[in-house]
Amino acid sequence: METQVEIDFQGMAAKPAVRETVLKQLQKLEDRFGRITAGRVVLKAPGGHHQTGGLFEINIRLALPEGREVNIGHTRQDDERHADLAFAINDAFKRARRQLQEHAQQLQGEVKQHGGLPIGTVVKLDPLGEFGFIETADGREIYFHRNSVLNQEFPLLSVKTRVTYAEEEGEKGPQASTVRLLKKHGLKV
Repeated sequence: METQVEIDFQGMAAKPAVRETVLKQLQKLEDRFGRITAGRVVLKAPGGHHQTGGLFEINIRLALPEGREVNIGHTRQDDERHADLAFAINDAFKRARRQLQEHAQQLQGEVKQHGGLPIGTVVKLDPLGEFGFIETADGREIYFHRNSVLNQEFPLLSVKTRVTYAEEEGEKGPQASTVRLLKKHGLKV
């Protein structure tokens, strides 16, 4: 990073372990996507806003070359897991990673077209409803988390559901992000 990242703790103590977690997440983004010229991360403690109640808010602003930016700032109101600071940080950086991935694709001239993402089939679902596996066209199985399913449609998935997805390298190997149910005339395919 060209300038030192700003980490702003609002309504909470500036804990070194939390600061280190944020810096590691930023380093992962920079290692994967290249230069980030500046960054600001704001961590807001629960209770400061009447709509978020007991949820942490994590706002990320990253400046990229050529005046481009990535901004993450919306905390989902319906997700109680954001009451856990570690989860809130990971979720915000996951969304930042997706935006950076889109920027990288645009820079490489990859234009998203309808049907341009690979198509796979859901082959396994966690009984607790947290994750599943997609079989790719080449026969591999890749992991996906419920948060990767667009429009909060994870509950609509079943084995044999056809989906499109973006594949990325996760901590434990390939994983699917941005999973979307394939629908034909309003019906699942």
